[in-house]
Amino acid sequence: MRGTLLIFALAPLTAFAQDYYGAIAYSPGTGAHGWSLNHPTRNAAEKVALSNCSKHAADCKTQVWFKNACGTLATGKGGFGTAWGNPQKAADDEALKLCARHAKGCSVVRRVCSDGKS
Repeated sequence: MRGTLLIFALAPLTAFAQDYYGAIAYSPGTGAHGWSLNHPTRNAAEKVALSNCSKHAADCKTQVWFKNACGTLATGKGGFGTAWGNPQKAADDEALKLCARHAKGCSVVRRVCSDGKS
């Protein structure tokens, strides 16, 4: 009987759990970027990031999306890299590593975390 009570007691906690999505869009042609955070769906997060980027460039594309995590955009001369992770440092390190494969002098230009992740 105790096991049954425990299951019912935990059920309301999982019912309220929510995922938070974010995204980063980037324009390789101009270097413009847009981002979003804490959206209820991946599609919503990507749409907002693209809209924010598209205000400044016509060739924006979503480069990374994430759920309950952090995203990073790193750029350098000749390329860029994006990644997601938790904590933020994991996303930063991976984005810098990917950027360095195509570019020189890479640095982080945007960090975004959903739902207060750091």
